[in-house]
Parts: sequence; structure tokens; C-alpha cells
Amino acid sequence: MKRRFNPAELELMDRPQPVSAELERDLENIRQLNRWFGSYALISIFLSRWIKPGARLRIVDLATGSGDIPRLIAEYGRKVGGELRIDALDRQSATLEIAKKLSVHYPEITFIETDVFSWQPSTTYDVVFCTLALHHFSDGDAVRLLQRCRQLSPKFVLVSDLRRGWLATIGVHLLTTTMFREPMTKHDARLSIARAFSFSEMNQLAQRAGWTNFGHKTFPFARQAIWLEAA
Repeated sequence: MKRRFNPAELELMDRPQPVSAELERDLENIRQLNRWFGSYALISIFLSRWIKPGARLRIVDLATGSGDIPRLIAEYGRKVGGELRIDALDRQSATLEIAKKLSVHYPEITFIETDVFSWQPSTTYDVVFCTLALHHFSDGDAVRLLQRCRQLSPKFVLVSDLRRGWLATIGVHLLTTTMFREPMTKHDARLSIARAFSFSEMNQLAQRAGWTNFGHKTFPFARQAIWLEAA
């Protein structure tokens, strides 16, 4: 099955909009999906690998959504006695407003409303995370995003996303027919899996972005990740 990507067909959550009960519910659904279907478990593997007890690190999370990944990172940092400063980027003001409300007890996190391609940080980071965002981009922009990730950190980069396939497509349709039936979640989840990259396509994107000696692995529940790490 071929990737289906039309830049004019936006996911509903990506469209300019005010904070609403529908958007808040959709973001809550995404957090539940991340928790139940592998994203948190995947990221936790790399947190234990890269964040050692007492570490002092600057971390950036790209396309942060409602900020659940930065909160997961912050919780891990507290657990191991690390001193983490986490910048969380997103271009949607309504989504960031919700993220800030959910993160009032996490002073480690700074939310920044910006576009990842135009943003110019003052320095590089120790670790870059980008979770479930790559499928939102065209092939060319996905390559640019991977190049940007590498520019932001010479040490550690983790990009994880969905893995397109028939079983994943069937699974998403079943989930959005039975459990996650809200219109925004249903529309966006089905569009996301159609836009996701296959395993071989994601590997090719990394190569086109100039990544070398990178890791690439499948994870449970139609997830995959590519990563770079310092020797």
C-alpha cells in the first residue's frame, strides 16, 4: 500500500482553532494512545539509555502537542536525580495553551510557539526528541526535519513514528470504530496511518537526510524509531 499524502488535507488538530472541548478531548485521546500503544514504552527505553543519574542536560521536544512527552522526560529526570531543562516546541497556540495548563507542576519545561524550520535557538541541545510528527510532513520536508534534528544535537536524537502497513491500518480503523470514536480523533488517526512511512521509507528518509550509523528498529503496536547517539 502506498503512502497517501496531500499537503492540502490537514489533520483536524493541525488547523488553526481556539481551545475547545473537542480539541482537549482529542489531545487526551492521543495521550491515552501514547500510553497504551507503545510510545511511552519506546521513549522510556532511550531515557534510561541516555539520561544517567545526576545528569545535567538540555533537551528539546519537537511538535510537542499537549506536552505529554516532556512531562514523561521530566518525571524520569526527577526519578534519577537529573537536572533537566526541556524546551517543548509546537506551532499551534491552542495546543500549547492546553499543554501549559497540564504542565504547571513542571518548571523544567519551557513551551515555545514556533515553526521548527524557522526557529533559531541560541545553542545546541544534548538530546532531541520528535514523536509522532514525521508523518505530518511531505517526503521532502520530512528529510528537512531529520536534518534539523541533527543540527539541534550532535549527541542524541530520537525520531519515532507510526509504521504504515495493512495490520496497522486495520487496527486503527477498529480502534476508531469501537473506542476512540470522537470525530476529530477518528479523522486524524485514520489519516495519520495513511500518511505514515513504511519501515523502508523511513530508513531512506534518514539516508537522504545524511544520517549515518543510525539505529532503526520496529516497536510494538505499529511503531518504529530511528536514532543517533554519540559514541
